[in-house]
Amino acid sequence: MLSFEPHEQTERENYKLLTGSIIPRPIAFVTSMASDGTVNGAPFSYFNIVSSNPPMVSISIQRKDGVRKDTARNIAERGTFVVHIVDEENVKRINETAASLPADESEVNLANLSLEESDLIEIPGIKEAKVRFECKIEQIIELPGEQAIGSDLIIGKVVNFHIDEDVYEDGRINQVKLAAVSRLAGANYAKVGETFSIERPK
Repeated sequence: MLSFEPHEQTERENYKLLTGSIIPRPIAFVTSMASDGTVNGAPFSYFNIVSSNPPMVSISIQRKDGVRKDTARNIAERGTFVVHIVDEENVKRINETAASLPADESEVNLANLSLEESDLIEIPGIKEAKVRFECKIEQIIELPGEQAIGSDLIIGKVVNFHIDEDVYEDGRINQVKLAAVSRLAGANYAKVGETFSIERPK
């Protein structure tokens, strides 16, 4: 067994060990709105459920040299955002939105995605996603880095669910029809693939 102490490695070395080990990771495609009205869109794989009562999700957004990325800044300023589940049908276009663009240019337009108005918040979502959540900020936690704030842990409360009729079955999501994809390391993604069941102890 090899052992590595994080403080003796670079950030990239630690990143590779984390992203290569903690797999597969769900992907949140997040739309937010800049102060000039530009709709920004970006994928994040530091994403998960926080609570179901009330429904809450978390997204961690790394900073660059202590400066917030567009998505984190927009969410902090507006207080709202939309989370979409990335699936096999939209993953290639979502991947295009990972490009670094100026804050006044929309990654949604770059990837030729279609905007759709939300019901309860001002931030639009995208039509191409089978599942999307309208969210309001519950809390933003600034996590320290080596020299400055390293990332923003955003906890959002889901205020509205949008579920495609084709994947919704009796209050549940059909995982096969959703065909969600997950993030691995580097440029690699994964499909759900073979599944198995183990009964949980009572």
